[in-house]
Amino acid sequence: MGDQRVAENSDELVMRNFMKALLNDVRAFETLLASGMFETNVRRIGAEQEFFLVDRARKPISNAIDLIDAIDDERFTFELAQFNLEANLTPLVLGGDCLRRMEQETAEVVRIAQQKARDAGHDIVLTGILPTLGSSHLTLDNMVPKPRYRALNDTIVKLRGDNDFKMSIKGLDDLDLVHDNVMLESCNASFQVHFQVAPDEFAKLYNIAQAVTGPVLAAACNSPMLLGKRLWHETRIAVFEHSVDARSDLHRSRGLKPRVHFGDHWIDTSVLEIFREDIARFRVVLTAESDEDPMAEINAGRAPKFNALRLHNGTVYRWNRACYGITEGKPHLRIEHRILPSGPSVIDEIANAALFFGLMSEFAATIDDVRERMQFEDARTNFFAAARYGLKAQFSWFDGEEISASRLLADQLIPAARRGLKRVNIDSA
Repeated sequence: MGDQRVAENSDELVMRNFMKALLNDVRAFETLLASGMFETNVRRIGAEQEFFLVDRARKPISNAIDLIDAIDDERFTFELAQFNLEANLTPLVLGGDCLRRMEQETAEVVRIAQQKARDAGHDIVLTGILPTLGSSHLTLDNMVPKPRYRALNDTIVKLRGDNDFKMSIKGLDDLDLVHDNVMLESCNASFQVHFQVAPDEFAKLYNIAQAVTGPVLAAACNSPMLLGKRLWHETRIAVFEHSVDARSDLHRSRGLKPRVHFGDHWIDTSVLEIFREDIARFRVVLTAESDEDPMAEINAGRAPKFNALRLHNGTVYRWNRACYGITEGKPHLRIEHRILPSGPSVIDEIANAALFFGLMSEFAATIDDVRERMQFEDARTNFFAAARYGLKAQFSWFDGEEISASRLLADQLIPAARRGLKRVNIDSA
């Protein structure tokens, strides 16, 4: 869940203090990695369920604030728009009946939200993009009135140097859109899954996650329409890459990267490569006060919160995001796999998650270094091919193999995922 106690980066003194805290966090993080304090003997998984609120005609309805009050459950939180909600599921140890328990809790939060929505005469929908969404819904009036979201919008608009968010997507139809705020992001709803890793295996497993992202997405596509246009098989990918693009026209012409991105290269040794690269590449868009001394916390044997680092990391949207967290006083690292769409049903979502968890588990045990099996550019190209064409995508896979997404999944990856789930003792049922 995002920290709502944030501010726009307009005050120079506040900005300097935040940058100082951010750099202190990075230096302390390096010390923490060498300290042996990280949790390493457990593999946890988790998920975030997003969904749309709709009226009886299945059109978006801005009722999130009232619905959150009615639900009164700490697992639920706001998303950007008042016609979206999110539920954060309980972390689970990977193994045994964890996928069944994840399915049961996902069904539970969906059922709770649905019942409270229906009590108010509305409903909810699980889907990557709501087909009934229109341009008229993407206004700041429909933004959740929280400081974090308004500050994010205002800062990104300033950084762009104009008020226009230009989006051009070519599919079966063509969509050319000019918009004046970040509410394009609210077109999307995801089922984001988390996979806990140890620091010394982070680089290896992050690279594996990057390699399997294209095939996993090809199996999960469900968002082919936006604003009445038939576009990519998973149009969310294109929309999100445009929705929080803080680059001005000059920056784009100079080749600066967007805040939503797949990455440019494999990771070599450490999660710090990602944090340092993102700090160097992307300007701060949100700030928050922090009086924590992370080195003092480490020296006292406590896990620092790293508030500045986590806030900045939350405003850079890698499709596989590195996350830091604390569980029962122990720090840990996670890979947040952000590509999966919401819906169309709970069982679809759990199947998609099982495919990812199974592949991560199998390849972690059977591949020493995925960088020796494929080029990074192939992994990135596979990802966008999957978003455009789904199961009809053509992939460049391990060892130079050229293969369709459907054949790769059916012949190689679904069997590999089954082996991976068995390897970590997931109940076969």
